Amino acid sequence: MPHDGYSDELLRSIFETVRTIAVVGASPNPMRPSNGVAGFLRRRGYRVFCVNPGHAGGQVAGSPCVARLADIPEPIDMVDVFRSLEHIGGVVEEALKLAPRPRVIWTQLGLRDDAAASRAEAQGVTVVMDRCPAIEIPRLRL
Repeated sequence: MPHDGYSDELLRSIFETVRTIAVVGASPNPMRPSNGVAGFLRRRGYRVFCVNPGHAGGQVAGSPCVARLADIPEPIDMVDVFRSLEHIGGVVEEALKLAPRPRVIWTQLGLRDDAAASRAEAQGVTVVMDRCPAIEIPRLRL
């Protein structure tokens, strides 16, 4: 899939079908964007799990926090990545090892890794890069 733009129909279908979201790299600091997005998604009715090994066992933005994706006790529909560019490939590989696999991998603003996206898409996972759900959901009036 080309990653220079995404149709509103694709984004809308993601948000209307996804129920469980892992926010990888979520920070407990309320001033960090990852914290704000995790809280936004939770308040919008999504089941959110935060992934941050330094805060596993606690809560981040009102959601349970685990050390790694494999520690989440239920299937994940979407992985929202707040890690730096050099870590995206590793997060994608970790997500692809899950059974069942997430249906969507999403990278936040400024984050794009075409090679990692290709690996995920080859496994049937939809990839959205360089976008923020907390911007797209209100823009789409969902």
